[in-house]
Amino acid sequence: MPNSQSPITNVLAERYASPAMKAIWSPEGRILIERDYWIAVMKGQRELGLNIPVKAIKAYEKVKGNIDLASIDARERICLHDVKARIDEFSALAGYEYIHVGMTSRDLTENVEQLQVLRALELVRTKVVAALNKISERAVEYRTLMITGRTHNVPAQATTMGKRLAMGGQELLIAIDRLHDLVERYPARGLKGAVGTQLDQQTLFEGDAKKVLQLEEKIVEHLGFKRSLKNVGQVYPRSLDLDTVTALEQISSAAANMTNTIRLMAGQGLMTEGFLKGQVGSSAMPHKVNCRSSERVHGFCTLLKGYAAMASGLVGDQWNEGDVSCSVVRRVMLPDSFYAIDGLLEAYITVLGNMGVFEEAIAAENAVQLPFLATTSILMESVKAGAGREVAHEAIKEAALEASKFIRQGRGQEADLIGLLAKDERIPLGLKELQAIIGNSKRFIGAAPQQVDQFKREVAKWVKKFPEATKVKPGRML
Repeated sequence: MPNSQSPITNVLAERYASPAMKAIWSPEGRILIERDYWIAVMKGQRELGLNIPVKAIKAYEKVKGNIDLASIDARERICLHDVKARIDEFSALAGYEYIHVGMTSRDLTENVEQLQVLRALELVRTKVVAALNKISERAVEYRTLMITGRTHNVPAQATTMGKRLAMGGQELLIAIDRLHDLVERYPARGLKGAVGTQLDQQTLFEGDAKKVLQLEEKIVEHLGFKRSLKNVGQVYPRSLDLDTVTALEQISSAAANMTNTIRLMAGQGLMTEGFLKGQVGSSAMPHKVNCRSSERVHGFCTLLKGYAAMASGLVGDQWNEGDVSCSVVRRVMLPDSFYAIDGLLEAYITVLGNMGVFEEAIAAENAVQLPFLATTSILMESVKAGAGREVAHEAIKEAALEASKFIRQGRGQEADLIGLLAKDERIPLGLKELQAIIGNSKRFIGAAPQQVDQFKREVAKWVKKFPEATKVKPGRML
């Protein structure tokens, strides 16, 4: 029989998230933040006149790192209140009862959770810049490599591999704009008391509202927030959680779109996401080289869509000055959203670093598709030579369908699209003119190289602002 007492781990944290992200959301990490916060409140209260002995503060500081989760859990099983259990544990260790004076549970939990969110958002921002920097490097590497561009997943016009990467990077630039804005404006709830009126703190300070305001400002600054909310009840609006989770979802969309394209190209034999020494693609089929990391990115994106739906479910559902109906949702949604985006970015950066492009296979595809990719240019040249646009369009369509039929029948050598057009009286271009259009293949990539250059310049601004992103090295993933 399985051991029912075996610890049940969080698979997102244990299998996918980085040590830095786990440190932010771990039970020990949270308790340490809480204890620092309690100590900061005590110090602020003492500075503003409350009778809190220095030796009591020092006693709390001395034991703040003594974290016994089993002991705290045992206390909670008796009192059935998580915050009270942690208060009792910390005070018992210190031998004093000065923490949490004038505070309600949400004065603690809301601000601590928000600090975790803020620190996690900052870590995500660094990794997004790292991903952008890697995209930029690879886009420049393939700046002029012509590939068959596809819309509706069928050949359309030529583009470059660099442009295709920069296109995915553009979506990530949009996402980081939003993420950065969120970090810069993210507000703390502050010390507001049971229903938001700060009554208990005002009572402690003999009704001196100015001192209460000073205390809150000290605490908000200590936590590292740039601003605080002025009018809240027991909890901050859960629409702020929706703002957070959907910002992560938007980041995931950019990565998933790009890795989906990598999966499609790998399936066509045009590239690989990388295959490490010792890696196995299939237990049954030894030849398999799967895009496992790209598929994982897609999975994380799906998870974040689910967490965004959870966050949306909390919006507009608070009663009066607040309730705890959201607690069970947020205890899952907030940490797991960050574990998911962290795992996604770890996988994405790994793919961007390890991926390889098969230039010979791309050239072979171009050779088959080039006459078809050139049809829009042939159409424009025909119009310039005097043909009616719709007449020329119909002629090119008929010839293209005829040539495509030979390819689908395995008779690619007979797919002479240019020859068919040269014989069509509706097209005012001769064989040599048509061959000249096809021969100048560089014209077909348009402004793709220059657009890669523009993308590189945009990314460079973010790297300059957050240079620590260049040091991000994702670990080997399970």
